Amino acid sequence: MEFFEVIKKRRAVRMYKPDPVSREDILTILEAAHAAPSGRNLQSWSFLVISGEKKQVMGESYGKIAEGYTRDWEDPQARESFINYSRTYGGAPVIIMVLADADPVPGVNRMHLESGCAAMENILLAATALGLGTCWMTGPLQDEANLRKLLDIPDDKQIVAVTPLGHPVAWPDPPVFPVPDFEQKIRWII
Repeated sequence: MEFFEVIKKRRAVRMYKPDPVSREDILTILEAAHAAPSGRNLQSWSFLVISGEKKQVMGESYGKIAEGYTRDWEDPQARESFINYSRTYGGAPVIIMVLADADPVPGVNRMHLESGCAAMENILLAATALGLGTCWMTGPLQDEANLRKLLDIPDDKQIVAVTPLGHPVAWPDPPVFPVPDFEQKIRWII
């Protein structure tokens, strides 16, 4: 797939087939993540590939968060759909979590976090290029203490984000942008 086509095709996928994702594809995706730019070229990221029982426990945790988050939703069908998605991460067979070094110096910590975000974006684009779906998620981090304990994440690491990874049931339609003319977001300074 051509580069700009990959960027435009990438979507937040919320329903996945149960088909497994090959170890080779996961390694290809994480190699792309590792090629992301990083502050001072420290490559201060690491990755957790989660499946099986730990993924199920993560879903239980996120399901509880979703129940609270959607408590005031007026559409019961939309609420139940979102809660079910949260409990199963859309049925994806794998979750990838991006970690970055944590640092007590705010500027350095921000550098590590931004490097982790660059790696996360590469994960999403590489997966799309391979025909796999993802969804950048930070909602599950509302139960960070439990995730840290469950996945044995040390204090010197910060969680950047998580994404389900799998074969999409279908590719979502392009989003409707609140500001469709992206040039309104540009300010030229001369």
